[in-house]
Amino acid sequence: MSSAAVLRLMASVSSSLSIKHGRSLWRPRSQIYRPSRSFVVASSSSFANENREFVIVGGGNAAGYAARTFVEHGMANGKLCIVSKEAYAPYERPALTKAYLFPPDKKPARLPGFHTCVGSGGERQTPEWYKQQGIEMLHEDPVTGIDMEKQTLTTNSGKLLKYGSLIVATGCTASRFPEKIGGNLPGVHYIRDVADADSLISSLEKAQKVVVVGGGYIGMEVAAATVGWKLDTTVIFPEEHLLQKLFTPSLAQKYEELYKENGVNLLKGVSIKNIEAGSDGRVAAVKLEDGSTIEADTIIIGIGAKPAVGPFHKVGLSTTVGGIQVDGQFRTGVPGIFAIGDVAAFPLKMYDRIARVKHVDHARRSAQHCIKSLLTVQTHAYDYLPHFYSRVFEYEGSPRKVWWQFYGDNVGEIVEIGSFDPKIVSFWIESGNEFQLLPKLARSQPVIDKAKLQNASSVEEALQIAQTSLQEDYLVLPYSENQNLFLLCMVFPD
Repeated sequence: MSSAAVLRLMASVSSSLSIKHGRSLWRPRSQIYRPSRSFVVASSSSFANENREFVIVGGGNAAGYAARTFVEHGMANGKLCIVSKEAYAPYERPALTKAYLFPPDKKPARLPGFHTCVGSGGERQTPEWYKQQGIEMLHEDPVTGIDMEKQTLTTNSGKLLKYGSLIVATGCTASRFPEKIGGNLPGVHYIRDVADADSLISSLEKAQKVVVVGGGYIGMEVAAATVGWKLDTTVIFPEEHLLQKLFTPSLAQKYEELYKENGVNLLKGVSIKNIEAGSDGRVAAVKLEDGSTIEADTIIIGIGAKPAVGPFHKVGLSTTVGGIQVDGQFRTGVPGIFAIGDVAAFPLKMYDRIARVKHVDHARRSAQHCIKSLLTVQTHAYDYLPHFYSRVFEYEGSPRKVWWQFYGDNVGEIVEIGSFDPKIVSFWIESGNEFQLLPKLARSQPVIDKAKLQNASSVEEALQIAQTSLQEDYLVLPYSENQNLFLLCMVFPD
């Protein structure tokens, strides 16, 4: 079976993927922990003696989906408190670099339109929803301290919160340029919350020349949005091509051509020395290491994100991928404390290693799994299939709307089939049943005839070959990086 390889499928991925290769000796704990309750809170919308049976720290996707799961199990009313540094109820954060940045004439997204859990087809959880469910919301008051022995939290305002079970869902913070090289100048933007996006929109309304720093999926989504504003846009990144951690050079070339066709200038393989200010103190240009300068009145920096562990570093951090270490039930090493979403370093079961995944799909699923494990007899470990996507040029009047998806891991060889007109497989597909096939392939890892796949004349033929491999009675080979065939699937609907 020399021509065969284990098929593990990639169908679209973001460049901020936080999955690291290698293995870990750490394993989930086998014992099942059920936190004891040292107090009882009345089942009403009032909170007795400042005791909160359940406290979620964070205001993003994970917090919103966790809240919904508490409600589904009848354990929210008078029992649940959410503490957030944001001024808004939890929302679908991916919107901030997509439809939220559309110009006013392109029907931009605005709250309350994208509160959780509309991103997965669920009910829109507006501020009124939380009130109706008896959930206490503490906005714009981030947690600054924790006493694990007393089970108390201290907030920025000095409020002391007692908890029974604590769920940390603090997510990530944007990686920033140092202040000494201009990282905090007026006109320099980072995007992690609504306030950041609003500030950027104010700049775009007056902008003429925009520079996006970073060739990952955040940078590319922002660049696609600025095209909608008809702005002079330049993207700068140090790698050899866009999305270098995920795309093959030929695949990236096709993606880069799409942006060039939309008027975006790409500067590859360059490093920034500093950001320069004008006479008014605002950003005026980006100076590169080679001494050249790029004029800019607005700069958006998208160079990654770091786990927002804050005072919860005391709970125990992962030494391999960062973030708060948890097991397959999202339990930390401290009884009664859990971590979910971007901040959690969890066992990626299907690839047998510790990972952090910074994407909305994991935020949703990890929240649901954690709360179900906390409230029920669910004991099975989180078995996550990495799933990422990006959507660009989706505003009205765009000549081509693009949506790509990724399933699985990003190790090994990629086979590319087809062309960019209109789709290319490594895998580029359009819609419908094809999307349903991808996660099945990624999970089952069937043996597949590599030569036959490479010789496929179309995307449809390649998919048929892959689907046939699921139906045949093949023996699945043991895991080996030398035997893996990874397929990246991206979608460019016209």
